[in-house]
Amino acid sequence: MGLFPRKRADGRADPEVFVGLRSQLFGVDAASLGIEPTEDLVQVWGGVMELGMPEGAATIVSLADGTTSMYLSTGGGVIGGGEHEHVAAASIHFLLRLEGDLDQLPPDESIDLPDPDSVTFYAFTHRGRRRREEAEQALSSEDHPLFSLYAAGHGVITALRETATPRDR
Repeated sequence: MGLFPRKRADGRADPEVFVGLRSQLFGVDAASLGIEPTEDLVQVWGGVMELGMPEGAATIVSLADGTTSMYLSTGGGVIGGGEHEHVAAASIHFLLRLEGDLDQLPPDESIDLPDPDSVTFYAFTHRGRRRREEAEQALSSEDHPLFSLYAAGHGVITALRETATPRDR
């Protein structure tokens, strides 16, 4: 697991890395990755939780093959998190929540970044993509129907942070 290695001439992270990785993610399908439905993940093969912030966005990626990453629009991020058992487990938990909440996400192929202080969930299913954007403040209420999904997404972030080496932080 590590940070994106590409830097600009001034030593700062290159935000073009975010654009490229995000584009790659939204252009891939389950078949090209060799991901097939399972007993637990019948429809969902991947999921994304994107956090909108005033200065950009964070994209948390979980795929059924264990791939787990976090892309930051500022150019940083973490890839290869799924190599660690507890990160892969958090990622699968997020996907299972997504599978259970699928009826809460309407079919939607758009890939717009979330507004600041909003969260967008994407479900990559074997029948297309589903999407829903909500205000982050609303999601933090236990009464919100997607609270458990939101919490599971933050579980992935926590697992990635716990695994990152001091060099990666």
